[in-house]
Amino acid sequence: MGLLPHVVRLVRRTPLNLIHGPHYGRRALASIKSRSSLFAPLDNFPERHIGPDDAEASRMLSVLGYDSMDTFIQDTVPPKIRIPVESITDASIPPLSESQLHVRVKQLGAQNKPFKSYIGMGYHAAVVPPVILRNVMENPAWYTPYTPYQPEIAQGRLESLVNFQTMVMSLTSMDIANASLLDEATAAAEGMVMSFVSTISKRHTFVVDSGVAPQTLAVLRTRAKGFNINVTVGDVFKLTLDEDIRSNACGVLVQYPDVDGNVKDFSMLAKSIHSFGALVICATDLLALTKLKAPGEWGADVVIGNSARFGVPAGFGGPHAAFFAVTDKLKRKMPGRLIGRSKDAQGNSAYRLALQTHSREKATSNICTSQALLANMAAMYAVYHGPKGLLQIADKVHKFAQVFKSSVEAMGYQPENAAFFDTITINVSHIAGNADALHEKARAEHINLREVDGVHVGVTFDESVTPDDLVALINVFASAANASSVTLAELTESSCSSIPTDLKRTSEFLPHPVFNKHHSETEMLRYINHLASKDLSLVHAMIPLGSCTMKLNSTSSMIPLTLPEFSNIHPFAPEDQVKGYHIIIKELEEYLCRITGLAAASLQPNSGAAGEYAGLCVIRAYHESRNEGHRDICLIPLSAHGTNPASAAMAGLKVVAVKVHSDGNLNLEDLQAKAEKHRDNLAAFMITYPSTFGVFEAGVQDACRIVHDNGGQVYLDGANLNAQIGLTNPATCGGDVCHMNLHKTFAIPHGGGGPGVGPICVAEHLAPFLPGHPALSTTNESSITAVSAAPFGSASIDLISWAYIKMLGGQGLADASKIALLNANYMATRLSPYYTLRYKNANGRVAHELLIDLAEFDKSAGLKVIDFAKRLQDYGFHPPTCSWPIATCMLIEPTESETLDELDRFCDAMVQIRKEADNIISGQQPRDNNLLKNAPHPISTMTLSDAEWNRPYTREEAAYPLPWLRERKFWPSVSRVDDGEWP
Repeated sequence: MGLLPHVVRLVRRTPLNLIHGPHYGRRALASIKSRSSLFAPLDNFPERHIGPDDAEASRMLSVLGYDSMDTFIQDTVPPKIRIPVESITDASIPPLSESQLHVRVKQLGAQNKPFKSYIGMGYHAAVVPPVILRNVMENPAWYTPYTPYQPEIAQGRLESLVNFQTMVMSLTSMDIANASLLDEATAAAEGMVMSFVSTISKRHTFVVDSGVAPQTLAVLRTRAKGFNINVTVGDVFKLTLDEDIRSNACGVLVQYPDVDGNVKDFSMLAKSIHSFGALVICATDLLALTKLKAPGEWGADVVIGNSARFGVPAGFGGPHAAFFAVTDKLKRKMPGRLIGRSKDAQGNSAYRLALQTHSREKATSNICTSQALLANMAAMYAVYHGPKGLLQIADKVHKFAQVFKSSVEAMGYQPENAAFFDTITINVSHIAGNADALHEKARAEHINLREVDGVHVGVTFDESVTPDDLVALINVFASAANASSVTLAELTESSCSSIPTDLKRTSEFLPHPVFNKHHSETEMLRYINHLASKDLSLVHAMIPLGSCTMKLNSTSSMIPLTLPEFSNIHPFAPEDQVKGYHIIIKELEEYLCRITGLAAASLQPNSGAAGEYAGLCVIRAYHESRNEGHRDICLIPLSAHGTNPASAAMAGLKVVAVKVHSDGNLNLEDLQAKAEKHRDNLAAFMITYPSTFGVFEAGVQDACRIVHDNGGQVYLDGANLNAQIGLTNPATCGGDVCHMNLHKTFAIPHGGGGPGVGPICVAEHLAPFLPGHPALSTTNESSITAVSAAPFGSASIDLISWAYIKMLGGQGLADASKIALLNANYMATRLSPYYTLRYKNANGRVAHELLIDLAEFDKSAGLKVIDFAKRLQDYGFHPPTCSWPIATCMLIEPTESETLDELDRFCDAMVQIRKEADNIISGQQPRDNNLLKNAPHPISTMTLSDAEWNRPYTREEAAYPLPWLRERKFWPSVSRVDDGEWP
């Protein structure tokens, strides 16, 4: 089989060796590369990550009518936005092999110092049960699925997320809880905005207790600005007596226990707050609630917090699953996703997404993802330990804190907490002189305490603290006090609790069977894998979701994530203890800037939508610095990403829609007219590139020039950056700021609906305004305040993208984008004889995804998009993105990781489904009882008796429409789930 030499050079670095390797009868040849030197590594990553080998790439180019990759790219990417070939090469981003990366990771890990942390402030050294670590966190069956929009092939993680919701509801005693949010601070911000929009007359004051964590306060200040909310901080018991506050407050945030460890009775305060029409929002700790009276029992309206101490590593700040629970009357205003119980077509119970925030220009939340993987880990932790196990852990933590308090008190220190659960704040001035001296002694013993001020230190206990750790900690204080050291034998358990009787929990929690039966590892292992068996993930087949970029999440890039040198680091650890992390973060920022062509980056935003919001806040800060804070108009085309209008609204911008032409291209005349109309107030223009219609718009630079000429800044949404690397970049297109989805382009797994990272890159003039954080010593005076709880957001999973870029190198990154474009165009060519391709450029090319229109089948066969989607499940595929960005369409994105065989398998399925649709159109199958309308066909359907099988087709046609399904069949676990409006 001949290959074109220039294709080999562009797609692979080394010559082709051929070996046999048939796969489903089509891929007769696979390639293992020869090496240029005996000393060259054998485990180069590009050929493992990029699915098509050289023969397959040549074959696809031939099908498209090209004899080289160059000519194909010329027809696909507009020439005027192309960047020089040498912009992204192995010289600019040198590649490491998989084994070389492992060595580098160990070197950098050794530069981190995972001291024993007692810093607290909402972050703990969680103990991850090994059965959960290995079988959930490190299991691609759990970390590679997408958000469960297709419930028939997602019942496992839907059940687990229901467990999470149930766990939160039970521990908080609230009526309803969502399926997680991004972090505690942003959850508090969502609660603040909910209280703002819930008041009858918009009240603009939000009261925050002085005991709330500083990182939460910083995020509240950022979010409040876009809604013109005044954040007032102080002693809530005093502030709520002020008549001005009582008449203008929409809500009050308290922390329970607070950041200093105090446990306060807020029951009378809650009644007072309700009397003047405001909401009570409580930030809390789930483990503490096993011993403390639940917030729902003393009057809280909203309860938020971080679930990470339930078995999720600290990871230098995340990712962690926040929780958000509300009273029944607020359920319709609750942000994020809610999982509920419905029924399938056979009347069997089934879970599905019930409520979720919609992305609109009038929205007050842009939440489009959650922290599903981390929520599932926390839920599994509760399942594994059960109520008795959790209470044992809480008792240990509380009693360790008591032993510590009594020990240091005996030395003359002054603990300032009368009532506490796990945290003690201590005045050390009388004994140690000042806090710095004590911190110095602690760090000499590899111990970190919380830095409160010059005379106070904070100490927070968690499950990981051992008796030896406790002794070592007490002896640090003994040394500073010139007291005798203690031994474990000298420590005694307190006979009474430090929790006031009125605040002790008396109500039952987690009585549900699932939390009371899986306590042996055998049972837990089987339960985890039972749920995983219900879900289709990348371990089964490609997931061709348009605008989601479901590419390979390589094992090599995942391994660093759970190494203790990275996973056991507190986000507020001193900088000299996290040198390895800082090197990785700096390198990743530099790589992202090189790839985007922009000048500076921030990794703080912990989702794509959070990146959008952060970028717009940066733009607003820039305008304000120029005395143009009045600029508040944001132009957004209909082809932009769905969360853009909501993000603009959250940043305090007014959205003006821009038209697109029938061919999918931006209407430059309409943009020009609206930019000129609003030139005195134009703040920003948001554009997704390539557009969500799946094309590179040739006029993107002209569009950006129009905006700049009228005083605006260009926000380029990087959701589709996978189509650009090494070919073009946001700066060349005209962007001033862009966000990237590291969970798309740079291979962080989607985790079944999170986590994600949405860093932003900005042009030089915007760099001074990048997000700051109270824990960062380098925060610029011009910086906007924090947009997430941790200074570097979900820092631990940045390791994945760093590793991905390191292993691909510059040439591999560019090749990946080329193959992503090639795969999509090959699929478009294969499917276009059977389906209407909605948009393509003047050369007949699409970008990295394609939009097929199924509108014709509605009139001719009574078939909707959803019918095609459900039938694809019978073929073992997750459907593409359905009914977005156009209601009658499917948006298909194959990514570069899929081989030609897998592309053909999907296309064969779609062609066969077209034949099935034709049978309905011709009258061979009825419109209301056919293979598509009845899809999917789970085993429960296939095992119906002959009397019950009232279908005009055979079981064979339903389950095995193509031969390869007999060898490799994924069965949906339920039949079609009712998608009707939730009551």
